[in-house]
Amino acid sequence: MSNTTIFAPLDRTWKLPPLILHPFSDAAGPNKLVESTRASMMLQGFLPNNEFTADELDRKLLDGRYCEIRMLYYVGKDLTRWIEQCMDVVNRDPFLQEEGVKEQSFASLLIEDPPEEVREKLRKWQVADYRSIFSRAMGLNMVFADAPGRLALADAFIRHYYRYADHMYACYQSQQTGRPIRSTSFPFDLYASGEYSRMLEREWQDPIDAT
Repeated sequence: MSNTTIFAPLDRTWKLPPLILHPFSDAAGPNKLVESTRASMMLQGFLPNNEFTADELDRKLLDGRYCEIRMLYYVGKDLTRWIEQCMDVVNRDPFLQEEGVKEQSFASLLIEDPPEEVREKLRKWQVADYRSIFSRAMGLNMVFADAPGRLALADAFIRHYYRYADHMYACYQSQQTGRPIRSTSFPFDLYASGEYSRMLEREWQDPIDAT
């Protein structure tokens, strides 16, 4: 059977581990992102500018872009950890191994066909373009073992990091062909880390309360 054929058996499902996302923004992050957006619009002439030089605006733009890189990097750590956990499911099931389900299968599942409950939670979190966020986050994690320091990155990379990250993700997906899968056969849940911790605390307390 071709690896390009979608693997979605009607008689079986494999419940995947939950995807848990941790907070990834420092206290100054939101302000830097807002300033970066305003600086970009000023540089393009969409907003009036009577107080900053072009160099100052460019610095604000780069500071915000660097903040985005760090935020995406930490999102990517959570995503790659989840994919590793999903591969544990595959490694314990010879049938999935034979069908060619690989890391890239789960990356595509997350970006192209997450369960509706996951999409709804992302909408509630006001994460509109999760496809770009998740793919770029994974792309950056394919290159950086740790969150890169500001001075380790060239301004040209920071300015257009999203284009590089898109290509990094495409390169990752092309390394090996993973059998396409669907959330109808591979459901999973999404939690913020604090939300998941509280849920575990309730589960631990319930048996005690019952006694």
